[in-house]
Parts: sequence; C-alpha cells; structure tokens
Amino acid sequence: MRKAPETNVPILLTKRKNQIEVSGRLIKNNTLSYDPNIGALLIISAVLRKLGWNKKIIITQHGLKQQYIGKRNKFIQVANLLNISLESLNLPKIELDNKYWHYETEGEKLGTIFIHIVVESFTNGYSIFENHAGCEKGYFITKEGENLPLAKYKDRAKYKQGDKSQIIHIPDLILIDFGRSEIINIEGKKYKFRNFGIQDLNNYDYIEKEYINKYYPKFKIIRTVVLFGGLDKQIVEIEIGFLLNEEGYLILGVKAPKLFKSAIKNLLDFWN
Repeated sequence: MRKAPETNVPILLTKRKNQIEVSGRLIKNNTLSYDPNIGALLIISAVLRKLGWNKKIIITQHGLKQQYIGKRNKFIQVANLLNISLESLNLPKIELDNKYWHYETEGEKLGTIFIHIVVESFTNGYSIFENHAGCEKGYFITKEGENLPLAKYKDRAKYKQGDKSQIIHIPDLILIDFGRSEIINIEGKKYKFRNFGIQDLNNYDYIEKEYINKYYPKFKIIRTVVLFGGLDKQIVEIEIGFLLNEEGYLILGVKAPKLFKSAIKNLLDFWN
C-alpha cells in the first residue's frame, strides 16, 4: 500500500508486548475536533476490545496538548468507556454521560426516517439522497449509480462576501418512484412547525434544476412535507404528505404521493 505523504499522520497499528499503539491526528484548530479520525480511532479501539485485547491501547501522534482536552468531547467520553489513552497526556477520568446516547423520541426527522425505511422495505422505491439528523449527509445518486456530493453554495465567493442567497437549500430526503417516473422532495418537520415546512418547499428550485432535472430529465417532481409528533389523526394541509404522530398513528395526507400510499398499505398488509 502506498504510504501517506510525510505531512500526514497515517492510521497505523503497532503491537507491542503489553500495548497496542494506534497513530492518528486528532487536532484541528487547536482543539480535539478532527472528526474523521475521532470516529475511526474509536472504532478501531472498540474492535480491539471486542476481539479480546484487554491491555493498553494508546493513541499516538495525535498532535494534542493537555490544554486542548475537555471533559465533554465525545472522544473523551468513549475513551473512558473503552479504557484507551493519549500518548504523553493525562486523559480526564469522567463518568459516562448516559444522556449522550439515547433513543430519539422527539426529533423532527423521525417522520422522514420512518417513511424512508418503509418505502425501501415495502416498495420498489428508494432514496437517492438523505440528510437525516445525527447522520452524515448522503450523496445524490444519479440514474447511472454515480454518487455526487451536493454543493452548499451557488457561488461560494459571493457567499463569503455576505450574500446569504447563495446558500443551496436541500431537502431532508429525496425518494424515487421508478414505476411512476416520480421523484419526491421531502422536507421533515415536527408537527407544531408544519407551517415552516410548507414554506421551505419553496426553496427547492435550484436543486431541482441543477441536479434532478439534469440527471432524471423525464421524471415528475413532487414536493411534500413529512411530519412527526402531535396527537392529531388527520391532515388538513394539502402540502403535507405523511404524519407519524406521537401515538404511532400513520396518517396519509389528502394529496400524499402514491409511493407513500403503496408503502403504508403494504406495511399494514404485511402485519395484518
């Protein structure tokens, strides 16, 4: 395998008699915030523990100084859990914050995550882009299967000069229905903020022109809102396609996309 440039710190494992050393940079802007490596080094350490290594695990070549280490950083939390250490530094000993990891029961994206799973499990439709909360933003998938990163700005230079209109608004989820030649742009919101979701549907012109129309030129585009929360069991606004309420009721909108209707029907048929 080709070695990394000298200016880089490759992730390498070195096994010694009583310890395993894992090299990897963790410093960014004088803080413990180098995200790609935070996850990678923790996963490697977790796998070593899972495989039965109960001796020392030391992260080396991290670039940190003692003053850069706080107690709330997710790396410090998991490092305590896995009993790993940082070379030449004292790792703060803390009690694990149990609230840091929890099952989400209130987030607005519960509705979009639900409809995403149901569509892919019970229809031939699937996601060509997702931006679920707490997850890495996905890629836009073309008809040929190419994965494209969506741009953040129409003109980055103008944005840097203060023009906020250059921000590209992206949906929370884009589903494709090949059978009906439809693409569904979805904005996810909590039920109480449904009016904001309806307003946000007006922001998708750019992404539809520059991505969807370009890579799926013959597909009809539908914009809709998917909600989570509340106790209502009916939807009045025609812009809302689906509601998953707090009691678990599945409510389709008056003009819900046909893909939604098929997905919910097939889900209910499966369990009944």
